[in-house]
Amino acid sequence: MRRVEVLIVGGGPAGSTLARSLGQGGLEVALMDRALFPRDKVCAGWITPAVVQELELNPSDYADGRILQPITGFRIGMLGDTVVDTDHGGEVVSYGIRRREFDHYLLQRAEEAGAVLWQQEGFRDARPEGEGWLVNGEIHCRLLIGAGGHFCPVARLLARNAGERDGAVVAAQEIEFALSPEQAAGCAVDPLRPELYFSPDLAGYGWVFRKGDWLNIGLGREDRHGLSGHLRDLVRTLQSRGRIPDQIPDRFHGHAYLLYPHARRPLTGRRALLIGDAAGLAYPQSGEGIRPAVESALLAAETIVAAAGDYGETALAPYGERMVERFGRRRPGPGWLERLPAGIKRSLARRLMHQPWFARRIIAERWFLHRQQAPLAAVLPGKPPVGREGDGDPA
Repeated sequence: MRRVEVLIVGGGPAGSTLARSLGQGGLEVALMDRALFPRDKVCAGWITPAVVQELELNPSDYADGRILQPITGFRIGMLGDTVVDTDHGGEVVSYGIRRREFDHYLLQRAEEAGAVLWQQEGFRDARPEGEGWLVNGEIHCRLLIGAGGHFCPVARLLARNAGERDGAVVAAQEIEFALSPEQAAGCAVDPLRPELYFSPDLAGYGWVFRKGDWLNIGLGREDRHGLSGHLRDLVRTLQSRGRIPDQIPDRFHGHAYLLYPHARRPLTGRRALLIGDAAGLAYPQSGEGIRPAVESALLAAETIVAAAGDYGETALAPYGERMVERFGRRRPGPGWLERLPAGIKRSLARRLMHQPWFARRIIAERWFLHRQQAPLAAVLPGKPPVGREGDGDPA
């Protein structure tokens, strides 16, 4: 029988960030994942300066042998319509990363902080046992953390116990590949300026993002019907405009996630809690999940350390409260914008996207960069609790 204080299921940015924070706080923590790292991960792959600060990354150190593509602007429009280039005065407003490298790096840091890694070991089942959980019939933990992404088995377990079902799911398909010299010559995408193309029906958007010699293309939609067709339209439009090479790999990979306002998954359960995409935390306009994943992990670490070994419902409640403070309350139904008639919404969006101020201030800076919200401070011994000063407006 293996025994551990905290067991984290999932080695993505949420799980590794929590494991590192708890390890630095002196807790006994183990992280399990069915994969062997480094492993490929479907994701557009960019992080904001807020994430860099929250993770205490040194960009120069990270970039040594890894992709860290500076972003200084965006190219934004509706698919098939006029595009607007945003400029941020040469400031680096985000960085492109490859999730294969990024996740492995964060996991290595967690191990250096004292976390035990159990790779190539999947979660099969769990049942309550005493003051904790018995996982896979051989691991006893006092606190169980679900950090395994949208399909996290711990999330399914907690949702089943709470009688909850998922709300609307966003589906995406994307690909990332190394450009050959011939493909690079036929690619007009500026590495400093990712391109965002919103669907005419506003149910999603596509993107193309060059990171050095790597190209990432994808599309996500709240309406999953006809996703492959919308993706083909994006690729054909980009190729007809000379933005991407004519010959690209044709095997796109899919993934799914929940937008925070509409997700119904419980954040906490009996001696358990969820973080990252397992909790359904993606930003509603951009679908970004890395920053919410990191921030949920930091807030969870604050709660767990303060609980001092008491993982009952009352002791874990502050995590849910801090999440609401940070991300706002979830909405059971559509907001006012979603309730507008489709024709009015499309006409309004087309006019607004032609305006440089809207593309920069609203789409880029507010929806995608979340510059209106200050970063959380990292949870480290001797530092104040995360986010107590400088919290911005809830996203």
